[in-house]
Amino acid sequence: MPKFFVESHQIQQNYIHLMGEDAKHIKTVLRAREGEEITVCDGLGTDYFCRIISLEEGVVGEIIRQEKCVSEPKTKITLYQGLPKADKMELIIQKCVELGVDRIVAVSTERCIVKLDKKEEKKLERWQKIAEAAAKQSGRGKIPEIAPKVLSFSQALAEAKELSGAIIPYEKEADRGIRSFVAGFFGEDVGVFIGPEGGFTEEEVQSAVEEGVLPITLGKRILRTETAGMTSIAILLYELG
Repeated sequence: MPKFFVESHQIQQNYIHLMGEDAKHIKTVLRAREGEEITVCDGLGTDYFCRIISLEEGVVGEIIRQEKCVSEPKTKITLYQGLPKADKMELIIQKCVELGVDRIVAVSTERCIVKLDKKEEKKLERWQKIAEAAAKQSGRGKIPEIAPKVLSFSQALAEAKELSGAIIPYEKEADRGIRSFVAGFFGEDVGVFIGPEGGFTEEEVQSAVEEGVLPITLGKRILRTETAGMTSIAILLYELG
């Protein structure tokens, strides 16, 4: 059964109240009945295991036990994703959330073909809903944030300077891999820069290097933009333990 996320005001004493789409999903899609159990998370790292006691006004669950969520990685990863074409961003968000990314920032780069313009707000709202659905499905302890606006490449670099470290996969880097980066990394958060379909320009990579972002190789093959981010995050989390 998928996990449901609630805000603190929905947790009252020993009971949790679910309303809206979550309650509808439990009743009509899962066809849950009173006495069955559901898992609810406060989005702050605590899981509540509840027994359904009422399906009349929303869903009311009685807390049986609670424990710290163990599905969240210790190292927080922010993905700075160059805007891809079509619906690739939706796939990237879904899979990277499943893998364990903490935050995703859409970035406008020199070779981006897509310009959101007036559609930006609606796109970002849709992407956040996709992140939420993926978090529920994969049993995450929090809903990863989709940054509330698209950043320019220079803005993304400036933001990433606040992290403990950052990497940028680059086809001309032949020696340093993610394992080498991790060997000297002891921080709590890391940024991953992924270019759009055409990749980053040499000038963008140089700018990133000047801001402390380390170029790394993902191997001898050039990966698509929708593959590169997932691969980087998967290897990073594996190497970080």
